Amino acid sequence: MIRITRKLKYLLSFFVIVFSFVSNAQTTGSQFSSDLYPFIVDSIIITGNKITEPFIILRELNFSTGDTLTRSNAIYNRERVYSLGIFNQVYFEPTIIDSIKILNIFVDESWYIYPIPFIDANESDLKKLTYGVYLRLKNFRGRNEDLIAAIALGYDPAFSLSFYSPNLLYKNNIFIRTSFRYATISNKSPIAEKLHGTNFSQKSIGLSLLVGKRLDLFNRIYATTGYSYIETPFYIPGVNASDNRIDNLFELGIGYEHDTRDLAQFPKNGILSSVSFSLRGLGVDGINYSVGKIDFREYRKLIFNLISKWRFSTRVTFGDGVPYYDYSIIGLDEKVRGHLSEKIEGKEFYFGSVELYYPIIEELNLDLTFLPIIPNQLLSYRIGLFVQIFAETALARFKEQPFALNRFNSGYGLGITFLVLPYQVLRVEMAFNEKFESQLVLDLGISF
Repeated sequence: MIRITRKLKYLLSFFVIVFSFVSNAQTTGSQFSSDLYPFIVDSIIITGNKITEPFIILRELNFSTGDTLTRSNAIYNRERVYSLGIFNQVYFEPTIIDSIKILNIFVDESWYIYPIPFIDANESDLKKLTYGVYLRLKNFRGRNEDLIAAIALGYDPAFSLSFYSPNLLYKNNIFIRTSFRYATISNKSPIAEKLHGTNFSQKSIGLSLLVGKRLDLFNRIYATTGYSYIETPFYIPGVNASDNRIDNLFELGIGYEHDTRDLAQFPKNGILSSVSFSLRGLGVDGINYSVGKIDFREYRKLIFNLISKWRFSTRVTFGDGVPYYDYSIIGLDEKVRGHLSEKIEGKEFYFGSVELYYPIIEELNLDLTFLPIIPNQLLSYRIGLFVQIFAETALARFKEQPFALNRFNSGYGLGITFLVLPYQVLRVEMAFNEKFESQLVLDLGISF
């Protein structure tokens, strides 16, 4: 009798979980099924934001009171609010009260203070594991600010502290990012390793500051400054940028970013493009070179919910005194699936990728707040499941080397992507190189 009771108990628990999952599920389409669209927005009301300042939400919208809101634009704006990464759920609900058309924006705030353990296989090598934990305080003043302290052990031990405020002076749209890092970094350059005869590590201490201005909803400019202390156990020209084993590397840079993506965590529509240029060394200790970067990504919905995305990026160094630790390295800065364990370095690299995604589950809202002990903010998730195919190629080269097709590393494959938003994205993929040699890819986050 006791065994039967226990079995019934487990069975009932299972059905409770399944019933909760199904009863709380909601898709994007069902949320925007109101027949009030399109309508002129007379008023916007935000509820559920116990910590978050209302302007953090309002500044993401591409409409205001007096504008006409269509169903498609409501979907797009809901995704932009969700892209802030501080809400478990976001709902748009139009209503009419006394002939006043009101848009209700309901948000469910996520958990903002948590330690997160991590483990990373450097260069996709399980013998080069770096592991540790970082403590994150997100949205702690209700302004979507981010404070992170991290400690890493293993292959590349490090300590870092960073702070990001997207709204330091919100009336002037000024944002800021600053960081400090102390690390022992294993050499990543095959050329430097060959010159020394064996691999080695460098001690690195770095400070950086970025200050920018949000020009409008989609465009930002910024300026950066920084300093790095890089100590090598020996002196070899090229391994070191200066004339001794310690480099004092100063930096000044500028950049621009254009971002029209709907959902930053998993874009389906929009463009993300950026360009940056930095001066490094500034002549101190004879160090003087520069780095330029361009990155363009486009996301577009095709027929039958099929999603396409493609990307091109390049990184180019200018000057004759570029140290090996700042070379452009495929397999480090950018990775080609199918060639994850290979590194190709040069003064510049070029990378291209194209992918097609199809939803098995486009969006399902999972509510497990009936579970005891665990805070409710950690028990609500946005679930998605997608299958994908991809192809990508990359080349790293020195300026005297040709753009020969046989010098490109290329890969292709297929896989699945599992979304547990706003917390994480998991990818499981099978990749192949030009020789049809296979490689299993397990990774967190979207590919781009």
